[in-house]
Amino acid sequence: MEYVDLRSDTVTKPTPEMREAMAEAEVGDDVYMDDPTVNALQVKAALMLGKEDALFVPSGTMGNLLALLVHCQRGDEAIVGDKAHIYINEAGGMSALGGIHPRLLPNQADGTLALENIRASIQTEDVHHTITRLICIENTQNVCGGVPLTAEYTAQVGKLAKDNGLFFHIDGARIFNAAAALHVDVKDLTDPADSVMFCLSKGLAAPVGSMLVGRRKFIARARHLRKMLGGGMRQVGVLAAAGLISLEKMTGRLGQDHARAKSLFEGLKQARGLKLEASPSSNMIYFDLADHVTLTDDQIIEEMKKRGVLVDWAGARRIRLVTHYWVDDAGVEKAIKGFAEILG
Repeated sequence: MEYVDLRSDTVTKPTPEMREAMAEAEVGDDVYMDDPTVNALQVKAALMLGKEDALFVPSGTMGNLLALLVHCQRGDEAIVGDKAHIYINEAGGMSALGGIHPRLLPNQADGTLALENIRASIQTEDVHHTITRLICIENTQNVCGGVPLTAEYTAQVGKLAKDNGLFFHIDGARIFNAAAALHVDVKDLTDPADSVMFCLSKGLAAPVGSMLVGRRKFIARARHLRKMLGGGMRQVGVLAAAGLISLEKMTGRLGQDHARAKSLFEGLKQARGLKLEASPSSNMIYFDLADHVTLTDDQIIEEMKKRGVLVDWAGARRIRLVTHYWVDDAGVEKAIKGFAEILG
């Protein structure tokens, strides 16, 4: 059976054009910085996000960790949201490997950290306290519903960081989704930040890899730390070739995924027992099961699988659906029909 996979946009597979480019990629040893395809990808990523330099890394988790390690010393504090991927889904790397203390602030419903909360949480150099070095935000904010954070808000955070002598990092795993949702140039969302990580996988459909961008000095230090963490790769142009197509061809089509998410949301209104939240602003739909639904999460997942649709839970009686390159209009209709059959 051919499945419609709505579990995540991490399940995307490389396009035929990517596979061809990977097979024909010109390669070299990237630890020596002489892989021409990687070098071309890094130049393009830096230009697109308006930064001086970029570094290709195996994963978004490594990219975020490298940013934290460059910006902070052991014992320093980083301000993060309580729903941030950096905090809840990266295996505690900032603490375990960096000795960095997370200062948790509540993510608002729109994915932001309230500016007054950020301001109030900044620690002075009192001997009793950790020292605040870094502010981190996530755009789009996954757990809050894949919501995009605006350029205006990002500029406000950037000014607050600068006024207080802090660094500012954006976990932009889906930053191009944010730009598409807001109809802005991605540089408008990244300009105030000292560093940004974004994924080439997920909606951009590359099989592996993320980019870390920032100033040249920042990237030079990140490259050293990447080697320390085991991320120095050799003839990795075979992966970077797919990343180039991600940036050249895939960033401009993300609006299609968002439109299909809206269509899916509207169609799910037909199914009884789904407590739908706000209409999706990017490629994610979250909903809870109503109290009268007797099926468990696992039973719903199994019943949908029988109907050729893969879904996954996002908490107790809570499900997330994610559209991406490999979900077409027919797949959306198949998912709507499946939920309607199961829930009536």
